[in-house]
Amino acid sequence: MENREQRLTASGVAKYEERLEFLKTVRRLEIAEQIKVARAFGDISENAEYDEAKNEQARIEREIMNIENMLRVAVIIDEDSIDTHTVSIGGTIRVLDVEFDEELEYTIVGPAEADGENKISNESPVGKALLGHTAGDTVDVATPGGVLKFRILDIHK
Repeated sequence: MENREQRLTASGVAKYEERLEFLKTVRRLEIAEQIKVARAFGDISENAEYDEAKNEQARIEREIMNIENMLRVAVIIDEDSIDTHTVSIGGTIRVLDVEFDEELEYTIVGPAEADGENKISNESPVGKALLGHTAGDTVDVATPGGVLKFRILDIHK
């Protein structure tokens, strides 16, 4: 993971810190135990359980390193400074999908927190298109599936 600034909400930081703590304590111990048990099976040169446990250990260590690096460069979005007049990172936006006459609500977050559901990245097509607009604006969003038309109904924290 490159060391570029990661914009995270306070709840996003807490989620990653909790995951990091779990990996460092619970998962590391579980994997160490799996490796110990697999070694007891004998010759490790042809021991699938041992190889699998070592691969999982490497995956966990990579994830720990990635989370630590991300948290090191994290910039926490100050919820008190979120602009409710203009769509910005950290804001929650209620929009009307004009084509389907359906109301949707999105929170604009940095890429590390986006979940593809209600938390969308400021770098996604929808996130990019909405940034900087105000309530009442209608925004055309070019997506891989075609152009979507959203009317911004409300911006809040």
